[in-house]
Amino acid sequence: MQRTAVARWNGGLKSGRGALTTSSGALKETPYSFGARFESGAGTNPEELIAAAHAGCFTMALSAALEKAGVPARTLVTEATVVLEQTQGGWSIASSRLRLEADVPGAADETFEKLAAEAKENCPVSRALRVAVTLETKRVGG
Repeated sequence: MQRTAVARWNGGLKSGRGALTTSSGALKETPYSFGARFESGAGTNPEELIAAAHAGCFTMALSAALEKAGVPARTLVTEATVVLEQTQGGWSIASSRLRLEADVPGAADETFEKLAAEAKENCPVSRALRVAVTLETKRVGG
């Protein structure tokens, strides 16, 4: 399985502008820029896209694990926050924090927490990041 994205950039780092396009069409000439990445400018940025990928990957992995355990979720809502920090070696992704709200009727707390922790450790994006990934869960409903 392969997924493809294309980044196009015109100009210098601070004054330039770019666009991102994915083969699926989910992103089509989506703007990104220095301002969107390091300031409050309009458009997306690589770290925001990593956060979206991490939230989506973790949520799907947990959904599969809960279903396999016989306690499918009604709703899973995950917020991922990717932290970009400047170090002596340059800019680095320092961490990714996952915050989960889950409506999972019938799941014992111990089972739910175990499956959530396993999904956090084993989803492909967590593995790819190789940074400290934290998880906060909140049970709602059910």
